[in-house]
Amino acid sequence: MPKRVIVIGAGFAGLSAATSLANKGYDVTILEKNEMAGGRARVFQASGFTFDMGPSWYWMPDIFETYFARFGKKPSDYYNLIRLDPSYSVIFGPDEAVDLPADMDGLKRLFESIEPGSGARLEEFLRQAAYKYDVGIHKFVWKPSRSITEFMSLKLLYDVARLDVFQSFASHARKFFSHPRLLQLIEFPILFLGATPQNTPAMYSLMNYAEMAMGTWYPMGGMHEIVKGMVSLAEEKGVKILLNQNVQQIELAPGSLAARRIVTDKGVFEADVVVAGADYNHVETKLVDPRLRNYDDAYWKKRVMAPSSLLFYLGVNKRLPKLQHHNLFFDEDFTLHAEEIYTNPRWPSRPLFYASAPSKTDPSVAPEGSENLFLLIPVAPDLTDDEATREKYYQLIMERLEAYVGEPIREHVVYKRSYAHSDFKADYNAFRGNAYGLANTLLQTAFLKPSLKNKKVTNLFYTGQLTVPGPGVPPSLISGLVVADEVAREFA
Repeated sequence: MPKRVIVIGAGFAGLSAATSLANKGYDVTILEKNEMAGGRARVFQASGFTFDMGPSWYWMPDIFETYFARFGKKPSDYYNLIRLDPSYSVIFGPDEAVDLPADMDGLKRLFESIEPGSGARLEEFLRQAAYKYDVGIHKFVWKPSRSITEFMSLKLLYDVARLDVFQSFASHARKFFSHPRLLQLIEFPILFLGATPQNTPAMYSLMNYAEMAMGTWYPMGGMHEIVKGMVSLAEEKGVKILLNQNVQQIELAPGSLAARRIVTDKGVFEADVVVAGADYNHVETKLVDPRLRNYDDAYWKKRVMAPSSLLFYLGVNKRLPKLQHHNLFFDEDFTLHAEEIYTNPRWPSRPLFYASAPSKTDPSVAPEGSENLFLLIPVAPDLTDDEATREKYYQLIMERLEAYVGEPIREHVVYKRSYAHSDFKADYNAFRGNAYGLANTLLQTAFLKPSLKNKKVTNLFYTGQLTVPGPGVPPSLISGLVVADEVAREFA
């Protein structure tokens, strides 16, 4: 009789782990708290609009290809992927914007037009970033990181030396570029990693390689199409996905340190192995006996978190020609906003923000003649997000959005919904209302992240953005595959 695996949570990591384990012959059931699979990548419809609730950037297409190839499939078996051109637009002021071309020659010409000589330097910057991507994404992140010995081979030590892990991203970028505009373009992905460019290892230039060389893509129908594809594949492999199952306790077998019963608000499920894709801190503090935790409150209090987000989902009853699919508003001080997220956490005084208009690419997500807008302000975790605060920031960024497009928008909004810390906590039990998990700092990398295995409960594993390899959709897919391999190694 195959071993029974219960996976808690049907986000990317949970679906990935469940599908891999079912493919290995395990009897797998996913228990999902919410009304649909996808975790932060859920979707909702209102007033004729279809809104992706979370991830909106499709980067690292090779990771999605690797994932589906594990099961003899391709992304194109489940969704239609297109490359965006321009990749995105960066707005520096009402009358100053830069569109990032998808082709490398166009990108070099753009850099050259801003800073003479920077086109060739961009090529060298990305050549080094390509090496970091190859080592970081194709080697390091696939390690379970349960011991430092996994990284002790001479080849890996040589690779680490070339990854610039002890040099800051800020100092690395300034070896190649000096113009403030180019530095903002290069440093923008760092804003979501959980630290300032001055405190982020230079190895994360691999993110620049991912977005500039590999491209920005979009699955027609929206990001939830990836989830639908993963659910279809999981069920094809025999995974049972049970929705609206709020897990309340993980009980041990009598006289044992093995998890045996998973108690939800709807019933009790027996398990031989448990994989927790839910929030790691929540599982530790609410679902297992306090004596069986990996980490105490003092440990979690010291964790450096990536940002949370204040989100707005807007349906607008007209088109906005000046916007691209992805728009980054860098019309305020990047350094000040980063400081108010990471150094002195508080609601930002003059925030940068991001506007996505998927209806520019995909007519299915909005009624004809309308625009679907997704607005995001990166903010510090653990803030109080009352309605008055949300409305204040809505008005603030809408003023700047209207100034840029040169026409009124607010009076044309026919649907509006906000989402912030308290919603992340309610829907995902998110530690400190986080949106992106742990920050990617040097001291929270690889074996310095929370372990994927409970050290006291013999058959309890963790997957997702608070363990290895880290936050983001591609790392979450990898996290699920890695933990499935560890389960198979220990519970063949």
